[in-house]
Amino acid sequence: MITLENIEKVYETKSQRVIGVDKVSLTIQKGEIYGIVGYSGAGKSTLLRCINILERPTSGKVIVDGVDLLQLSGKKLREARQSIGMIFQGFYLVSSKTVFDNVAFALKAAGVDRAERKDRVLELLSLVGLADKANQYPAQLSGGQKQRVSIARALANNPKVLLCDEATSALDPSTTKSILSLLKKINEELGITIVIITHEMEVVKEICDRCAVMQDGKIVEQGASYEIFANPMESLTKEFIKTVLDFQLPAKLVQNCTGTLVKLQFRGNLAEEAVVSDMLQQHSVKGNILHGKVEYIREKPLGIFIMEIIGEQPEVNKAINYLENRVQQVEVIQGVS
Repeated sequence: MITLENIEKVYETKSQRVIGVDKVSLTIQKGEIYGIVGYSGAGKSTLLRCINILERPTSGKVIVDGVDLLQLSGKKLREARQSIGMIFQGFYLVSSKTVFDNVAFALKAAGVDRAERKDRVLELLSLVGLADKANQYPAQLSGGQKQRVSIARALANNPKVLLCDEATSALDPSTTKSILSLLKKINEELGITIVIITHEMEVVKEICDRCAVMQDGKIVEQGASYEIFANPMESLTKEFIKTVLDFQLPAKLVQNCTGTLVKLQFRGNLAEEAVVSDMLQQHSVKGNILHGKVEYIREKPLGIFIMEIIGEQPEVNKAINYLENRVQQVEVIQGVS
C-alpha cells in the first residue's frame, strides 16, 4: 500500500544544512497498522508528512497504492490526497462550527452534495460514537471527543490510508485506550491502512502489527511489533521497550539471593502454561519468582519472569537445561549454571 524509497528531507538555511529524514526506506502493507516510534526530533513526524506530501521530500519516492505521489502536482496531487486522511495531536477543529459542520467541511470541499453530505456525516459520527454530539461545538467536548471528531473528518472521503501524528499524546491513559480501540475498529471494519507516529511504546503494544524505531532521521530497527518487544536489537529500542516491560530488580534484593537468578521469556501460548511448576516438580530444586508479568502485544501473550533457583548445583544445571528446552530465552543473571 505504501512504499518509501530512500526518502530524504533536507532543510537549507543560510548557516546550516539540516537533515530531517535521512534516506529512509520502508514498506507498509495494505490493511495493517504500522507504528513509527522515536523521541522528539527523530524525524518521525516529518517522515509521516512526506507520505501525503505535506512535506515534499528532497529526494526519493513516495508510492501510495501504486502511484508515485512525487510525480503528481496540482489537481492530480489534491485528488490523490483525498485517499489519505490525517489526524493530529492538536485536533485542528474550527471552534465556530458545530461537530456536524466540522466533519461536513471535508465533504463540502470535495464537492459532495448537501443530502449526501448529511447522510455521510451522521454515518461517521455514529461510527466514532458521537451521534448525539452533532450540534455541539468543540468547546463543549472533551479531548477524546475532539479527537473522535477529527477522526470522523479524516474518514469523510473514504480514504484508503489514515495517518496519525501523535494522535493520543495530549490524552489521558483511559482516553488514549478508547481512541486506540476506535482506530483498531476502523482498521478491522473498513480495512483502512493506518500509520501511527508516537513516542509511546504502549501505543505500539496495543494496536500496531509492525513498527519502526527512528533516531536522527534514520530507521534504526523495524519489524513485527511482537518480535521487537520480544527481542529488541538496538539500544534505543531496548530503552523504549523498558518503558513498558521493565524488569530491573532492586540491587539489595539481588545481593540477598543465594541461589541462581534466571530471566525467562515465554512467547505465545507458552506464556500461559505451567512450565516453571513442571520444572520444580521434576527436579530437586526450589524456586522463588522475584518478578514477572505477562504482557499482550497485539493480543498475543509475552511473558517475562525472573526467578531464583535454589539447590545443589548439578540439579540447578539440570533445571536450567530443562527450561532452555521449553522456553524461548533463558538468561542466567547471577550464579553459575
